[in-house]
Amino acid sequence: MPSGVIFFTGFPGFIGRRLVSELLAHDSEARIAALVEPRFASAAREAATEIAPDRIEIVEGDIADRRLGLADDVYERLVAETISAYHLAAIYNLAVPLEIAQRVNVDGTGNVLELCARCERLTRLNYVSTAYVAGDRHGVVYEHELALGQGFKNHYESTKFQAELWVRGMMDKVPTTIYRPAIVVGDSKTGETQKFDGPYYFLRTIARSVQQRIPIPQFGRAAAPFNCVPLDFIVDAMVAVADDPEALGKTLHLVDPEPVTAAEVARIFSREYAHRDPQLRLPPALVENALRIKAVRDLYGGAPHEAIRYLNHPVRFDTRNATDVLSRHGLRCPRLEEYAGPVVQFFKAHEHDPALMPA
Repeated sequence: MPSGVIFFTGFPGFIGRRLVSELLAHDSEARIAALVEPRFASAAREAATEIAPDRIEIVEGDIADRRLGLADDVYERLVAETISAYHLAAIYNLAVPLEIAQRVNVDGTGNVLELCARCERLTRLNYVSTAYVAGDRHGVVYEHELALGQGFKNHYESTKFQAELWVRGMMDKVPTTIYRPAIVVGDSKTGETQKFDGPYYFLRTIARSVQQRIPIPQFGRAAAPFNCVPLDFIVDAMVAVADDPEALGKTLHLVDPEPVTAAEVARIFSREYAHRDPQLRLPPALVENALRIKAVRDLYGGAPHEAIRYLNHPVRFDTRNATDVLSRHGLRCPRLEEYAGPVVQFFKAHEHDPALMPA
């Protein structure tokens, strides 16, 4: 890769920190220019110091502002020096208000695209979307598809959909690979994660049930796929694919091509944590409505009612693009049964750590 910088958003987030570390390890000449909001600058500098302080520049700005909130000289320097870009920054909260999601997920993506379109040396924008731009579609969703009249379960999904539309519309000016991850959990080998949210509400519910000596509940449609992927798979895939010419202009579903069902997730986690199967079957609609009540949310691990819809959504994601590209690099998504042990053990070791609890 020619000399220059990798422009990066989303550092030092859950995926961003790990990805930056791997990118620098993959290319000994690589340098990172990480755009970071001022309120996160201290944490970003601390993370950069731990990884490679001489190769990571923290640039204070805001993706939601035009020209990224940067002084003209800083912006123009990035335009001149950037040779590739990674856009990960987004609001991932399922309960995010529309105005905030619009500003960060949509306007922020547009501002990054504006920078990339001016970078004459840019070889690729690596854009992280989500598999859930599929919204409320059922059945099989293909990587080349996007706007098929779907509705959305929340503002996170709808604004990521809008952002991906914008990215696709700029592909003639900005060479891009789009990545659509499923729900990301901890490292498949160590179990390490940044927050116990998403699928970890299963584990938090199981733990609370064991502590209170009540039956472990089973919720989620028995046949509804629940797609989750480990952190290291996402990072390894993005590092490998970034220089692959066959991935340029493509959208890749970074998902489990053979996901377990929501009911199987509960059983797998329950067996790993409590060495027994769930015993109490609860109708999904009843659970979703009950979780609107704080006392019930506390009883079941703090799960927001918005999350329950992902347990009951009969959708599968085709992976032919991703499989074709990743197989050339010897990569595949591991099945949940292969890494549930480390995920549960990390949770057990840190389940009372307030730093890992969602806000």
